Amino acid sequence: LLIDVRESHEYKPSHIPTAINIPISSQPDALLLSPEDFEDRFGFEKPDVEREVVFYCKAGVRSRFAADVAKRAGFRSVGEYPGSWVDWVGRGGKEER
Repeated sequence: LLIDVRESHEYKPSHIPTAINIPISSQPDALLLSPEDFEDRFGFEKPDVEREVVFYCKAGVRSRFAADVAKRAGFRSVGEYPGSWVDWVGRGGKEER
């Protein structure tokens, strides 16, 4: 599961296809919420801790923080896209709008 942790005003104009948005700066407790509270706040199911998750942001700082939070929240398979959005666009990656 690909998770874009940029703020919604960054995510909405353009993001990596299939990515969901969980803005870590304004919602740092998101991955620590109960499944019910998470769904109430975001409008979709909280990712299962057994599912592989990969975080990205603009340049890699927020994604690193999100990965650390996910590990503390019990997620077992956590990854980061170190180059994040800047790398994706720089390599000509497709964008979803």
